[in-house]
Amino acid sequence: MIRNLIKFVRELGTKVLKSIAFYPVLLAISFFIIALLILKIENSEFIATIKQELPFLFISDFETARTILTTFIGGIISLTVFSFSMVMVVLNQASSNFSPRLLPNLVSNKKHQIILGVYIGTLLYFIFILIALGAEGVESNSIGLSTMLAAIFGVVCVGLFVYFIHNISTAIQINNIIDRIYRSSSKSLEKAYKNQQNKIALRHSESAGFRSILSDKTGYFSGFYVSLMAENLKSNGYQFNITPYLNQHIYKGDVIAEVSENLSDEEEKALLFCFTISTNRHDGDEGISGLIKLSEIAVKAMSPGINDPGTAIEAIVKIGKLLYTTVAFANATSQKLEQKNLIIVTHNISVDELLRIIIQPIRFYAKEDCMVLFQLIKTLQYVLRNPKISIDNKHSLETELTNLKIDIQENIKNKADQKKLLEAF
Repeated sequence: MIRNLIKFVRELGTKVLKSIAFYPVLLAISFFIIALLILKIENSEFIATIKQELPFLFISDFETARTILTTFIGGIISLTVFSFSMVMVVLNQASSNFSPRLLPNLVSNKKHQIILGVYIGTLLYFIFILIALGAEGVESNSIGLSTMLAAIFGVVCVGLFVYFIHNISTAIQINNIIDRIYRSSSKSLEKAYKNQQNKIALRHSESAGFRSILSDKTGYFSGFYVSLMAENLKSNGYQFNITPYLNQHIYKGDVIAEVSENLSDEEEKALLFCFTISTNRHDGDEGISGLIKLSEIAVKAMSPGINDPGTAIEAIVKIGKLLYTTVAFANATSQKLEQKNLIIVTHNISVDELLRIIIQPIRFYAKEDCMVLFQLIKTLQYVLRNPKISIDNKHSLETELTNLKIDIQENIKNKADQKKLLEAF
């Protein structure tokens, strides 16, 4: 029961935090609470003293206060509608020109969510104060502080609107999108590489005589959580080989784990409970998701309808930097839990598979563009210079360079251009 609750809270928390409505709802509730507090302290002696000392800051006329609030309500509604319209235009442009996989990150932009939340929260504040003023009548002592704060919130919203226009106009620029994906992916890879240092690196995982555990779901492998394991699985001396790499697609019935001993049906069900299978591989930039997004941007840029080799080159440069880190990962890692006779072996994506997913589509779409091919050659050569690369990974990169060379010989018809590209090898 506790494990079910932990998993439910974990999944619910992930969905809520990535929802476009999270910050707007949170801020709307906050502004509603602020309105209640302001009305509560409006007639206090402390506020009355401030009103006497600084009368020019507080509105004492009921009609003036009502006019200001109604004017701000109309203005904030207009700002909110226009801001939402801008977001929809940006999402449509990003989907059409770059990649539909970029939409979740643009939608979940915290800055945009907070600005929209302030709009909605301020609007609720105005409406609630206006209703409260109507209920209390023309008593001047009940409108000064709340109306002054309403004016301040209105000015803040205007300032946020200017910032919103600036921010959203820069967020849609492809260079900024590529940089953001690169920074997020690089941070994720560095974290994963540091975690690998605390584990035993394996070239291959031992699975002779192991029993295969089949997946009960179809989707993308998002993680295996030891914290959700039952105590009997932790203490029986088992070794678990988690076969899929992060974000790998698996079908129901595929092998998802290998166990050193036979498990009962109940134990097998408890083990499968520890896996998280997502319906979407592109939630965030962890694993290979960031690399896939950059690859799709490069492929989209080289499509006949867009034909933007500059964007493709920029994406390839960032892909090279991320691949430089990725090829240093071990094929598999083993970890023994402290105070538990339990071994967990996890797998990383092989470089062969990574090149198939990331590089081959770019190579296919750019096989007639000399600029992009030259950058692709330099990128793969840069990755090869990583001193921590294994012999197998080095062989995979050399094979990809050979395939690239064959494409150049077959598709670049101009002999002078072909010669210059071949000299780059």
